[in-house]
Amino acid sequence: MEGEIIRNFWTNRSVVVTGGAGFLGSYVVERLQALGCGQVVAPRRVEYDLTKEAAIKALLADAQPDLIIHLAGVVGGIGGNMKSPGQYFYDNLVMGVQLMEQARRAGVDKFVGIGTICSYPKFTPVPFREESLWNGYPEETNAPYGLAKKMLIVQSLAYRQQYGYNAINLLPVNLYGPRDNFNPDTSHVIPALIKKCMDALHTGAEEIVCWGDGSPTREFLYVADAAEGIVLAAEHYNESAPVNIGSGQEISIKDLAALTARLTGFTGTIRWDTSKPNGQPRRCLDTTKAEELFGFKAKTAFQEGLKATIQWYVEQIKDL
Repeated sequence: MEGEIIRNFWTNRSVVVTGGAGFLGSYVVERLQALGCGQVVAPRRVEYDLTKEAAIKALLADAQPDLIIHLAGVVGGIGGNMKSPGQYFYDNLVMGVQLMEQARRAGVDKFVGIGTICSYPKFTPVPFREESLWNGYPEETNAPYGLAKKMLIVQSLAYRQQYGYNAINLLPVNLYGPRDNFNPDTSHVIPALIKKCMDALHTGAEEIVCWGDGSPTREFLYVADAAEGIVLAAEHYNESAPVNIGSGQEISIKDLAALTARLTGFTGTIRWDTSKPNGQPRRCLDTTKAEELFGFKAKTAFQEGLKATIQWYVEQIKDL
C-alpha cells in the first residue's frame, strides 16, 4: 500500500467534520480543503449540540453529507478525567452512538470514528496491538472516557454485521502540535509541561512541579500527521476492526519534561509530586496495520514537532 491520496476522491463530496473547530479537527478540515473537497462542514456546539438527537437530525438535513469524520468529544488529561468522569462518559457515548445511528438512517455513505488509546487495558503488552483491546479494563483515571469510545467500536461492528453500514474506527495516540489546548485544567502532558516551563521563566520560579514520578512512557503523534492518517483511512479503509494511528516511538514522562525544559530554556528544578497519579504505566503502539491497510506512516520527528509547538505557544503569549 503506497498511502497515496486518491485523485479527485474528495472533489464532489460533502463531509461533516464534528469537532472541526478543535485542535485535531482544524487540521483535518484544512487537509480536506487542500485536497479540493466539495463541501466541508464543521458544526459548532452552539448551533448543533450533538448530545441531542434533534440537533443531529438537523445537521444531517442541512449538510447532506456523504461522509462523517467524528472528532467531537469531551477530552482532557488525568485531572480532567478524574474531575468529570460522568460527563466524559455520557457526552462522548451519547454523541457517538446517536450520530452513527442517525447517519445510518440518513444514508450517509461512511462514518469515520476517532477513538482513543485510553480504551486499551491498563496493562496492555507493549507495543499495543489492536487485538489486545478487549483483554482487560482501562486505566482507572480515564476508564469512563475510554470505555465510552470503545462502545462505538462495538456499534460499528454490529452495524456492519446487521446493516452492512460502512463505519471505521481509528485509535490515535496522544497528539501534540501548534494550536493544542494549553488550559491547565484540561490540557494533556505536552502543553501542560510547556506552559509550566514558560510560566516559570516569566515569573522567575526556580522549580516546576509535575504529577507522578515521571516513570510512565507515552507515545506522541504530531497533529498534522494524525490528520493525514485520518484522511488516508477515510479514502482507503473499509472495515470496522479498529486501527492504531501513531508514531511507534515512546518516551518517558521524565525524559519528556527534561527535553521540554531544555527546549524552552528553563534551567530550574523539576520536582515530582508522587501523591498524584501516574496514569497508565506505558503507552506505545504497534502501527503496522495503518501502514499495511491504508499506507499511513508518521513523518514528523518528535523533537522537530515539539520545537514547533513551543514556538507556536511563545508566539501566542509574547504580546500578553
